[in-house]
Amino acid sequence: MTDTGRQRSTPRLTRSDLDALPNYVPGRSPVDLARELGLPEAIKLASNEVPYGPLPGVVEAVAEAVTGVHRYPDMGVVALRQALAEMYGVDPDRIATGCGSVALAEHLVRATCLPGDELVYSWRSFEAYPIIAATSGASNVRVPNDAGHGHDLAAMAAAVTDQTRMILVCNPNNPTGTAVRRPELDRFLDAVPDDVLVVIDEAYREFVTDPEVPDGLGYGDRPNVVVLRTLSKAWGLAGLRIGFLVAQPEVAAAVRKVVTPFSTSLAAQAGALAALTQADEVRRRCALVVAERERVTEALRKLVPDVPDSQANFVWLPLGDRAVEFGKVCESRGVIVRPFAGDGVRVTIGTPAENDAFLAAAEAALT
Repeated sequence: MTDTGRQRSTPRLTRSDLDALPNYVPGRSPVDLARELGLPEAIKLASNEVPYGPLPGVVEAVAEAVTGVHRYPDMGVVALRQALAEMYGVDPDRIATGCGSVALAEHLVRATCLPGDELVYSWRSFEAYPIIAATSGASNVRVPNDAGHGHDLAAMAAAVTDQTRMILVCNPNNPTGTAVRRPELDRFLDAVPDDVLVVIDEAYREFVTDPEVPDGLGYGDRPNVVVLRTLSKAWGLAGLRIGFLVAQPEVAAAVRKVVTPFSTSLAAQAGALAALTQADEVRRRCALVVAERERVTEALRKLVPDVPDSQANFVWLPLGDRAVEFGKVCESRGVIVRPFAGDGVRVTIGTPAENDAFLAAAEAALT
């Protein structure tokens, strides 16, 4: 017997609060844009990748590793954790690895926050933070950036309540490139209660040149401080998705409990071990990026005077309501950048030729 008189409603199968959650927006494919514009190629300066290709030995190490792809990887990531421990002068039991530092941030929220607990962070900052909080059931507490487009640490400290379980400090900040200096970070850490985890997200640490911007690993004597690092940026492993954190042993152990089993893949472990032998080459490449960052910043300030100093491998154009249109003009000239509607535009530092193409597009958009 068919039901012709009533229309059945479709039941809700997912959480309704996710409807208001923004999607994470990746950089547009340069292949697609080139095809759309009829160009031989387009330039992607939207995802903060380093443009110099894989480090020596990485491709070979990954190729050798995948001959064993029918086997699970080492779930304990023992060899890589030991190599990282030796490089950074910490004990291996203070290290946890994961599918990029963003995944580790998610695992930290899962390990610290119950529904209704608060996660505090600056805004605008890394666009994954509100997604991480919402999917974990934590409440977002966003503290506006200061007038210089950086963290207002005094306001962040004042936002801490009895419900606050974790604070994210993105240093240097993505997407603005600004960085917190030692005196203000010291005051902030002194002000935060000992039972609140402070996570210093240092995805761009290798590009820092300001000696007053502290290395988060120097706060290892503070039990509530965790440092996030990634091998996606300076180390050129974005496609392998590998990050790590350094924390007190009990915090690192808790994270390892909640990490998806075997999420640090066979290829990622092999590629990371090979990359870590190339520290001198990484420093050389970072120096190239920094030199171009300074050149691009100087050129942009002739068009947008309040471009802030960057300590990352990108620059920030505080264009406000002009951000989306600026991005469209750049794309029309074959250059993909990352606009944030109503706020500004983040532009990755590429090769000198790529940066010249961007600067020409910026001049066309702003003059």
